[in-house]
Order: sequence, then structure tokens, then C-alpha cells
Amino acid sequence: MKEAKQTFWKEAVVYQIYPRSFKDSNGDGIGDLQGIISKLDYLKELGINVIWLSPVYNSPNDDNGYDISDYRAIHEEFGTMADWEELIEGMHQRGIKLVMDLVVNHTSDEHNWFVSSREADSPYRDYYYWRAGKDGFEPNNWTSVFSGSAWEYDERSDEYFLHLFSKKQPDLNWENPRLRAEIYEMMRWWLDKGVDGFRMDVINFISKTPGLPSVGDDRYAWGGEHFMNGPKLMEHLLEMKREVLDRYDEVLTVGEMPGVNEIQAQEITDEHDGALNMVFQFEHVDIGSGPGGKWDLAPWTLHQLRGILHKWQVGLADRGWNSLYLNNHDQPRMVSRFGDDGQYRGESAKMLATLLHTLKGTPYIYQGEEMGMTNVRFDSIAQYKDIETLNMYKEAVEQHGKHPADVMQSIYVKGRDNARTPVQWDESEHGGFTTGTPWLEANPNYKAINAKQVLADPNSIFYYYQALIRLRKQHPIMVYGDYRLFLEHDDNIYAYTRTWEGKTWVVVLNFAKHDVAFHCPAEWKGQSFTRVIGNYDDIPFATLEDATLRPFEALVLEIV
Repeated sequence: MKEAKQTFWKEAVVYQIYPRSFKDSNGDGIGDLQGIISKLDYLKELGINVIWLSPVYNSPNDDNGYDISDYRAIHEEFGTMADWEELIEGMHQRGIKLVMDLVVNHTSDEHNWFVSSREADSPYRDYYYWRAGKDGFEPNNWTSVFSGSAWEYDERSDEYFLHLFSKKQPDLNWENPRLRAEIYEMMRWWLDKGVDGFRMDVINFISKTPGLPSVGDDRYAWGGEHFMNGPKLMEHLLEMKREVLDRYDEVLTVGEMPGVNEIQAQEITDEHDGALNMVFQFEHVDIGSGPGGKWDLAPWTLHQLRGILHKWQVGLADRGWNSLYLNNHDQPRMVSRFGDDGQYRGESAKMLATLLHTLKGTPYIYQGEEMGMTNVRFDSIAQYKDIETLNMYKEAVEQHGKHPADVMQSIYVKGRDNARTPVQWDESEHGGFTTGTPWLEANPNYKAINAKQVLADPNSIFYYYQALIRLRKQHPIMVYGDYRLFLEHDDNIYAYTRTWEGKTWVVVLNFAKHDVAFHCPAEWKGQSFTRVIGNYDDIPFATLEDATLRPFEALVLEIV
């Protein structure tokens, strides 16, 4: 086995910015680049050293920037290229690297490539998947991620085009070498401008099964087996690495990969022979769903969550690398989903932060997480903006006859706008996000939960995050230490050790909103320790022994 390398991307703490909702500088209600610039010192104080910036490219905003019409231009809502250059210069001056969102499974239907491709004899026709219908229907029976058919009929050319997401997001045909060459040229262009890496949107969708076959006999069906982790995925990614990534020093790469498993991730993230540094897998954030999918709410258990995280910790222990996250712009707020956003919001937010920063991998913080922002419960569907949510609501109510109140309950728990409400900077109107009317309403709890409040409280969630990040920089055990699970059958406690160069840290996390009994393994009983960090002021024992853990208690102890 080849020796693992020590690299900046393993040691990094990444902070995701969803720019539309981060900070508005000009009163138009939309977050922008100058707004981000104004908060760089706040992020520097937090201690993060990488920012993942969600798309700021030209876009019609059908899917809030993930439908790109020009890969080399900044959307005017966010500012100018000069603003972007000021942003990256300010970040680099503060020791913060910039990771841009790379969205190359699809473009906007307003991209010049697609506009030209609508002519049957266009040289760009084969940049996309254009197909004739079959027997008066679509070319196959695949459904879109955003509901409905994955095909849209185009009268001009009398054919259908494939869109696995919105009908304004046509899929790119990665079988075309000219297309791939253009994408690689664009990536090099951004790297030459100083970008430090890419987060690659649904990058495991880029290889489709030849022939695009239907699935089963139903009128419409999920076709993921034919476009997720397809036959040429590694071939394409390795070509990208060869043509782009290997030509630059230490580019951070993370691939968003729904449906990827740990065996596939080993190959993709092998630091010697793989293509990317790490992947975003979805198994742990897909719990809490019934057989009907994401919106079919079901209880989740610690056994499920711990089992998945443990599987990935073990699976990538010797080959590959984990990304660590519990929320992002597509997921509900983690304190609402996995903790308690009421009485124990502070304790559970700190406990979940402890989990993310003490597992082995690179932690990702989503904007507002460090102040304990929560899910939102708007009264009306008219207050929501997310295309996935709106399409689901319409289909559920109009086509399937579901009661609107039941559908709204699913949205309250799983909707993407939970993460997209504006960042709450202070107690002023709209949480200090804008002096105008925000594109999406602020969560009404902004007067109690905001950055001003957490910065004024030395025991706040913000300073707990700051302490975790500082520990990561000071103690290589947090990055490189081996992981071992114990108490694997406990209903409420996730406990594990990290070991590195003769040191052992014990991590004990109570996921319950009540006191629970901690049964200390015999091998640790009576051991002396020093406290590394915890979310209560005191410790329930003097030496490691059986004890009672308080609601959402988190303890990290070093054996001495």
C-alpha cells in the first residue's frame, strides 16, 4: 500500500457560500460579491481557510444559478468580473482559498451552445442529447429529478432533448470530444485566474448508458441506473485530471455524486490513481425518507446515521478521502434535521459540529450553520422559490390529490429553501441581509438567531466552531488519526476514537434530548484524560467510567 500524503485539502475547513442568500450590498434584495467581500473578516475570524462559492456565472436563474448561460461571465445580479477579482484577492490576502462551482452535466437552454444546437445541422447539435420520439412519446421513459419527463419536445427541430433536471437545463453530451475539450479549456481559464479548486455539480451524471434505454414498462420511471456512475465516468474524470488538474499545484476537487457507494468512491478518490480528492455522497442525508422517496417522511434513527457514517469512515480509511457535511444549499438545516432547533438548539448544534470536525475527512460548513440557523415554516407555498419544491407541490396536489397541508409538512422538513433563507446578520429588518426586499423572505427568528448575537456571546455556537477549527490546525490527530467505533449498538450515543502517533482521543456524542447512560468500555475504565473540548462547562466524570450524559452532550477527551 502506498503511503498517504499530507495535503492542504485534507487539513482544510471549507465554508460554503450560497451567494444569493449571503449578504446584499446594494439593496436589490439579492446577495452579491461585494456583500461577501464585506464579510471576509468575519470568515477569517471563524478560522476557515477555503470558501466554496456556489455559482455566480451568467444564468437565467431557473435553478438559482445551476443553469449556466455563460461560464466565463459574472451574473450582473452578483456584480462584475472586477468584483470577483477583488473578492479572490481579498480571500488570498487572508489565507483563504477559493473553490468555484463547476456545473458541466448541463447548461442553461439559453447558453449559446444550446441555442445553436436547436438547428439540426448545427455543429453544436451533438453537444446535447437530441433524439426523435418513439411511437408518439418521448425517446425513453426517464423521469427528471425535478418531476415529470426528462425529455422536452422542440418544435423547431421536431426532436426531444434530454434534461435530467429542469427543462431549462439540457444535459451535455460528454461522448463528444469537442465538448470535453471546451470544458477543459474553460476550467484552465478559471485556474489561470487564480481559482484554487472546483466543486463539481452532479459530476457522476456525465456518463450515460449507450442508447439511453428505458427502465421497465411503466410510462415513466427513474432511470438512474443508466446515468449515475455510468460506464465512462472514470475515463472522463481521468481525462479531466490529465488535461486540467494535473497541470496545476494542489487543486482541491470534490465531486457531488448522488448514488455513489464507498467502493466506487475508493477508486475515484484514490490519491495516487484516482481522479478527485473527495466526493459528496448522499446516503446519510437520504435517511428519514420512506419508500416514496425524499418527500415521503419517515423517522430516522441513530443506528441508521451512525451505520452509514461508520461504513464510509471504514470504507475510505486506507484508500480515498471523505468529505464531511450534514447540510448545504440543497439540504435542510442540520440542527433542525439531526438535532433540536428548540430548547437544545445550542447544545445540539455544538454536538453535531463536534461530529463533523472529529470524524476523518474534510469538514464543510454551510453558511449560517456556525450561528445555528434553523429550518423555516412559511405559511403559504407562494412564499417558496425553489423549483424542485414548487414542481413537487404542484404534482402532489394537482396530479396525486394530496392535501396541501400534508405536502407543506414535507416541505417544512425537507425543502431546499430551508437552507436558502437569507443569512441572519443582526436583529434589524430582514436580519440585516438587505436594506431592500429580499428575494426570499428571512426566517422570522432572525431577531433571536443572528451573527451579531453569537459574536457577543463567548459561549456561542460561533466560538465553539472557532475552537474546533483551531484544534484542527493544532492537532494532526483530527485530520490523520485512525478512526475506531465503539458502543456500536447504543441507541443514543455515537462514540469513537481517533489515534495518531501514540495519542488517543475519545469522542462521545449523545444524540438524545434527554439524559442517557454512558457505559464505559472496560478497556477505558479508570483511565485519566484531559478535556479537549465539550459543549457543557463541566465533565460528568473525573476518570473514564460509567456516567450520565446530558442532552446532546459532546465530549472529546485525550487519554493520558
